[in-house]
Amino acid sequence: MDQGPNGEKRAILTWDRPERADVFARWLSEVAPSQGLRPTSVRIASADASFRRYLRIDAESGTRIIMDAPPELESSAAFIQVARLMQEAGLRAPEVLASDEAHGFLLLSDLGSRTMMDALDLEKPQGNLDLYLAALDALVGWQRASRPGVLPAFDGAMMRREMELFPEWYIRRHRGIAVDEPMRTTLDAMFSIIIAECQAWPSVFVHADFMPRNLMLPVDGAPGGPHDARLGVLDFQDAVQGPITYDIASLMRDAFHGWDEAFVIDVTIRYWEKARSAGLPVGDDFGAFYRGVEWMGLQRHLRIAGVFARLSLRDGKPRYLADAPRFIAYMRATAARYGALKPLLRLIDRIEGSSETSAYSFGRV
Repeated sequence: MDQGPNGEKRAILTWDRPERADVFARWLSEVAPSQGLRPTSVRIASADASFRRYLRIDAESGTRIIMDAPPELESSAAFIQVARLMQEAGLRAPEVLASDEAHGFLLLSDLGSRTMMDALDLEKPQGNLDLYLAALDALVGWQRASRPGVLPAFDGAMMRREMELFPEWYIRRHRGIAVDEPMRTTLDAMFSIIIAECQAWPSVFVHADFMPRNLMLPVDGAPGGPHDARLGVLDFQDAVQGPITYDIASLMRDAFHGWDEAFVIDVTIRYWEKARSAGLPVGDDFGAFYRGVEWMGLQRHLRIAGVFARLSLRDGKPRYLADAPRFIAYMRATAARYGALKPLLRLIDRIEGSSETSAYSFGRV
């Protein structure tokens, strides 16, 4: 770590491959003059669960973000496309100021360093309602911009591929349990009914990771300038066309914190009402919609449990598995509520060595 001019701690920038460092230095030297950048100020801003990372650099006015996405591992084209779609939809998404897609470098506007997660009061759910209402405004705006044939389809085959990460990486590799024939039969049957339930809902634009850590707090403009009260939206490069239930499930069944069910239902109802007023296809029966959200969340949680195990075992990022119990709790709560999912509940209990609990022991772990 070193210190910036204001005394803040900065992570020192390092590269796994010297040749990539050289390519980056050449690109930065080319774009710096026209963009008013200060090359010596580059430092690490953040990294995510993928092979992508973000750097921050000072400019003549404010700061900018550089996305470092090795092209053999990550797609810069998808990021550029979705950023444009979000801006067209009226969302506060990063603007692409310069790019080198061939080498996976993008220069972006900086939406700040404080996420919605940073501002949440984890002990007082209702105290966070204004932040969640702002998130719902962004979500409804994104969904209203939907049109078919623009983003990849999140179809049944993709849903099944994602859920297969659970038996392969979580059950077999993380828990060390062989997936025998009876377990395989149960998984196949459960995956089929989950997919059918999810696909029963109309498709819209889906962010695919719409949660507080990917939503940025509003920032003031230049002194005397306008204040933009919208939340910023990041980490959207995996956006798809999929069930309208997906992003609200992501928002309220977060990877890093679980709320009590009263608050989850409160915010989900508010979303449903906003979506209905906007003409989005959420149906006229909130109970049916909430069931759809729960089943969509179950599909997502099966995937994420597998992804987090893979990040630990294959990619050397063990911190993600610390959140796996939250996803098991989410899965158990949904599976316990619906009779058709009881075989999945028994399977999870066998894996975890736990016993059935109430369907209302939601995601507080």
